[in-house]
Amino acid sequence: MVIMAAVGSGNTSAPAAAMGPDLGALLTRSARGDESAFAQLYDATAARIHGLVVRVVRDRAQSEEVTQEAFLDIWRHCTRFDPSRGSPLSWMLTIAHRKAVDRVRSAEASKAREVTYEMNTTEREHDSTLEEVEVRLDQQRVRRALATLTETQRGAVELAYLGGHTHTEVAALLGIPLGTAKTRIRDGLIRLRDTLEVTA
Repeated sequence: MVIMAAVGSGNTSAPAAAMGPDLGALLTRSARGDESAFAQLYDATAARIHGLVVRVVRDRAQSEEVTQEAFLDIWRHCTRFDPSRGSPLSWMLTIAHRKAVDRVRSAEASKAREVTYEMNTTEREHDSTLEEVEVRLDQQRVRRALATLTETQRGAVELAYLGGHTHTEVAALLGIPLGTAKTRIRDGLIRLRDTLEVTA
Protein backbone atom coordinates (compact mmCIF):
# COMPACT_ATOMS: atom_id res chain seq x y z
CA MET A 1 0.00 0.00 0.00
CA VAL A 2 1.27 3.43 -0.88
CA ILE A 3 0.72 4.94 2.55
CA MET A 4 2.72 2.21 4.25
CA ALA A 5 5.55 2.73 1.78
CA ALA A 6 5.54 6.40 2.71
CA VAL A 7 5.51 5.65 6.40
CA GLY A 8 8.41 3.29 6.09
CA SER A 9 10.53 5.51 3.91
CA GLY A 10 12.11 7.35 6.85
CA ASN A 11 13.00 10.22 4.57
CA THR A 12 13.63 12.85 7.24
CA SER A 13 16.88 14.46 6.14
CA ALA A 14 17.91 17.50 8.16
CA PRO A 15 18.50 19.75 5.11
CA ALA A 16 14.98 19.12 3.79
CA ALA A 17 13.47 19.90 7.17
CA ALA A 18 15.56 23.04 7.49
CA MET A 19 14.66 24.34 4.06
CA GLY A 20 10.99 23.59 4.56
CA PRO A 21 9.79 21.51 1.59
CA ASP A 22 7.31 23.01 -0.86
CA LEU A 23 4.18 21.11 0.22
CA GLY A 24 2.23 22.42 -2.75
CA ALA A 25 4.79 21.04 -5.17
CA LEU A 26 4.87 17.73 -3.32
CA LEU A 27 1.08 17.49 -3.52
CA THR A 28 1.21 18.21 -7.24
CA ARG A 29 3.80 15.49 -7.79
CA SER A 30 1.82 13.11 -5.57
CA ALA A 31 -1.25 13.77 -7.70
CA ARG A 32 0.73 12.44 -10.65
CA GLY A 33 1.46 9.22 -8.72
CA ASP A 34 4.93 10.16 -7.47
CA GLU A 35 5.32 7.97 -4.39
CA SER A 36 8.67 9.52 -3.52
CA ALA A 37 7.06 12.95 -3.36
CA PHE A 38 4.31 11.59 -1.17
CA ALA A 39 6.88 10.04 1.16
CA GLN A 40 8.51 13.44 1.53
CA LEU A 41 5.09 15.02 2.10
CA TYR A 42 4.38 12.47 4.82
CA ASP A 43 7.71 13.01 6.55
CA ALA A 44 7.22 16.78 6.50
CA THR A 45 3.68 16.79 7.91
CA ALA A 46 3.14 13.55 9.88
CA ALA A 47 3.92 15.09 13.27
CA ARG A 48 1.44 17.95 12.77
CA ILE A 49 -1.27 15.68 11.38
CA HIS A 50 -0.84 13.11 14.14
CA GLY A 51 -0.79 15.80 16.82
CA LEU A 52 -4.13 17.18 15.63
CA VAL A 53 -5.69 13.71 15.51
CA VAL A 54 -4.52 12.87 19.04
CA ARG A 55 -6.10 16.05 20.39
CA VAL A 56 -9.46 15.10 18.85
CA VAL A 57 -9.52 11.33 19.33
CA ARG A 58 -7.66 11.23 22.69
CA ASP A 59 -6.62 7.62 22.19
CA ARG A 60 -3.09 6.80 21.02
CA ALA A 61 -3.86 3.53 19.25
CA GLN A 62 -6.89 4.90 17.43
CA SER A 63 -5.05 8.11 16.64
CA GLU A 64 -2.40 6.16 14.74
CA GLU A 65 -5.11 4.41 12.71
CA VAL A 66 -6.89 7.68 11.97
CA THR A 67 -3.61 9.34 10.94
CA GLN A 68 -2.95 6.54 8.45
CA GLU A 69 -6.52 6.86 7.12
CA ALA A 70 -6.06 10.61 6.75
CA PHE A 71 -2.86 10.20 4.75
CA LEU A 72 -4.53 7.57 2.61
CA ASP A 73 -7.29 10.07 1.83
CA ILE A 74 -4.70 12.74 1.08
CA TRP A 75 -2.96 10.39 -1.35
CA ARG A 76 -6.24 9.49 -3.05
CA HIS A 77 -7.54 13.04 -3.32
CA CYS A 78 -4.43 15.19 -3.70
CA THR A 79 -5.61 16.09 -7.21
CA ARG A 80 -8.42 18.06 -5.53
CA PHE A 81 -6.08 20.42 -3.72
CA ASP A 82 -6.71 24.00 -4.81
CA PRO A 83 -3.98 26.44 -3.69
CA SER A 84 -6.35 29.37 -4.21
CA ARG A 85 -8.50 28.10 -1.34
CA GLY A 86 -5.79 27.68 1.28
CA SER A 87 -2.36 26.36 2.11
CA PRO A 88 -1.40 22.71 1.51
CA LEU A 89 -1.00 22.09 5.24
CA SER A 90 -4.42 23.58 6.04
CA TRP A 91 -5.99 21.36 3.39
CA MET A 92 -4.31 18.29 4.85
CA LEU A 93 -5.20 19.23 8.43
CA THR A 94 -8.83 19.66 7.38
CA ILE A 95 -8.90 16.11 6.02
CA ALA A 96 -7.28 14.77 9.18
CA HIS A 97 -9.66 16.69 11.43
CA ARG A 98 -12.66 15.37 9.52
CA LYS A 99 -11.37 11.81 9.86
CA ALA A 100 -10.74 12.26 13.58
CA VAL A 101 -14.22 13.69 14.19
CA ASP A 102 -15.77 10.82 12.23
CA ARG A 103 -13.92 8.32 14.42
CA VAL A 104 -15.09 10.02 17.62
CA ARG A 105 -18.69 10.12 16.41
CA SER A 106 -18.53 6.49 15.37
CA ALA A 107 -17.16 5.50 18.79
CA GLU A 108 -19.84 7.52 20.58
CA ALA A 109 -22.60 6.00 18.44
CA SER A 110 -21.26 2.52 19.13
CA LYS A 111 -21.15 3.23 22.86
CA ALA A 112 -24.69 4.62 22.76
CA ARG A 113 -25.88 1.45 21.04
CA GLU A 114 -24.20 -0.68 23.69
CA VAL A 115 -25.75 1.34 26.51
CA THR A 116 -29.20 1.12 24.88
CA TYR A 117 -28.79 -2.63 24.41
CA GLU A 118 -27.71 -3.10 28.03
CA MET A 119 -30.62 -0.98 29.27
CA ASN A 120 -33.12 -2.90 27.15
CA THR A 121 -31.66 -6.22 28.25
CA THR A 122 -31.78 -5.15 31.89
CA GLU A 123 -35.37 -3.97 31.50
CA ARG A 124 -36.38 -7.25 29.86
CA GLU A 125 -34.68 -9.22 32.62
CA HIS A 126 -36.37 -7.01 35.24
CA ASP A 127 -39.78 -7.42 33.60
CA SER A 128 -39.31 -11.18 33.34
CA THR A 129 -38.24 -11.43 36.97
CA LEU A 130 -41.13 -9.24 38.09
CA GLU A 131 -43.64 -11.35 36.17
CA GLU A 132 -42.18 -14.52 37.65
CA VAL A 133 -42.41 -13.10 41.17
CA GLU A 134 -45.98 -11.96 40.60
CA VAL A 135 -46.99 -15.39 39.29
CA ARG A 136 -45.39 -17.10 42.28
CA LEU A 137 -47.04 -14.70 44.70
CA ASP A 138 -50.44 -15.28 43.02
CA GLN A 139 -49.91 -19.03 43.23
CA GLN A 140 -49.04 -18.77 46.91
CA ARG A 141 -52.09 -16.60 47.60
CA VAL A 142 -54.37 -19.03 45.78
CA ARG A 143 -52.89 -22.00 47.66
CA ARG A 144 -53.39 -20.18 50.96
CA ALA A 145 -56.94 -19.26 49.97
CA LEU A 146 -57.75 -22.84 48.94
CA ALA A 147 -56.55 -23.99 52.35
CA THR A 148 -59.31 -21.91 53.98
CA LEU A 149 -62.06 -23.86 52.17
CA THR A 150 -63.80 -26.84 53.64
CA GLU A 151 -62.65 -30.16 52.26
CA THR A 152 -65.86 -30.60 50.27
CA GLN A 153 -65.67 -27.08 48.81
CA ARG A 154 -62.00 -27.46 47.93
CA GLY A 155 -62.57 -30.78 46.20
CA ALA A 156 -65.37 -29.36 44.06
CA VAL A 157 -63.50 -26.14 43.18
CA GLU A 158 -60.28 -27.97 42.28
CA LEU A 159 -62.14 -30.38 40.01
CA ALA A 160 -64.04 -27.55 38.31
CA TYR A 161 -61.33 -24.91 37.91
CA LEU A 162 -58.03 -26.73 38.24
CA GLY A 163 -59.21 -29.96 36.64
CA GLY A 164 -61.32 -28.26 33.98
CA HIS A 165 -64.43 -30.38 34.62
CA THR A 166 -68.02 -29.23 34.10
CA HIS A 167 -70.45 -29.06 37.00
CA THR A 168 -72.09 -32.28 35.78
CA GLU A 169 -68.71 -34.04 35.64
CA VAL A 170 -67.83 -32.78 39.13
CA ALA A 171 -71.11 -34.17 40.46
CA ALA A 172 -70.45 -37.53 38.81
CA LEU A 173 -66.83 -37.69 40.03
CA LEU A 174 -67.83 -36.86 43.59
CA GLY A 175 -70.97 -39.02 43.48
CA ILE A 176 -73.24 -36.16 44.55
CA PRO A 177 -76.31 -34.48 43.04
CA LEU A 178 -75.67 -31.77 40.45
CA GLY A 179 -77.29 -29.11 42.67
CA THR A 180 -75.00 -30.03 45.56
CA ALA A 181 -71.95 -29.83 43.30
CA LYS A 182 -73.01 -26.36 42.08
CA THR A 183 -73.57 -25.18 45.66
CA ARG A 184 -70.15 -26.39 46.80
CA ILE A 185 -68.47 -24.75 43.86
CA ARG A 186 -70.39 -21.48 44.34
CA ASP A 187 -69.73 -21.34 48.10
CA GLY A 188 -66.09 -22.20 47.55
CA LEU A 189 -65.63 -19.43 44.97
CA ILE A 190 -67.31 -16.86 47.24
CA ARG A 191 -64.98 -17.79 50.06
CA LEU A 192 -61.95 -17.65 47.73
CA ARG A 193 -63.02 -14.20 46.52
CA ASP A 194 -63.31 -12.92 50.06
CA THR A 195 -59.97 -14.39 51.04
CA LEU A 196 -58.18 -12.96 48.03
CA GLU A 197 -59.95 -9.62 48.54
CA VAL A 198 -61.16 -9.51 44.97
CA THR A 199 -64.26 -7.42 44.30
CA ALA A 200 -67.01 -9.46 42.75
